[in-house]
Amino acid sequence: MIELYTCPPEGATVVCADELGPVIPRTFPPAPGWSPDGHRIKSEVDYSRGPEKTWVYGALRVRDGHEITMTASSRNSAFYQRFLQTVEAANPSGDIYVVTDNLSSHNSLSTRTWLQDHPRIRHVFIPVGACWLNLQEGWWRIFRKAALAGRSFAGPPEIEQATRLATTLLNARARPRQPLRFGQPHYGGPCPC
Repeated sequence: MIELYTCPPEGATVVCADELGPVIPRTFPPAPGWSPDGHRIKSEVDYSRGPEKTWVYGALRVRDGHEITMTASSRNSAFYQRFLQTVEAANPSGDIYVVTDNLSSHNSLSTRTWLQDHPRIRHVFIPVGACWLNLQEGWWRIFRKAALAGRSFAGPPEIEQATRLATTLLNARARPRQPLRFGQPHYGGPCPC
């Protein structure tokens, strides 16, 4: 898998994919204050897992750092396949290697059947317990700050808009990855590619 990052196959595109969520629309109550007798007033917990939740699908293209995102109301095989169609449309030529975790929707019978009709897309699964190998995880950290931190959302359309705007902003700042410096005298050998 690491070779896909450092020495991808000729003409192929490598993307790291993952889901973030659920992002739950909620409005934040006013900041807690103090009671007349000097006790701190606690805010009520606002938590739900109702139908308003939104998942954000993301794929980071390793070659140039560009991101593709999509929001969905669920994290299932149908939405994952729709997301893969978006990834495929954004990368019109060559094979596409999708580095992802082994979530059930990524390896379901429905998804495996769908992949047979899309031979350009090849899954590469990350070992269990090694999510740090997925470069998408680092991008999520940046995305959360740009799109979600300290924000309140009235509903899924606002989450979708925040996702779209943050992705556009972050893609404008994306740069190609710097090649690893194997083969330099410091490392004492040729490139392992």
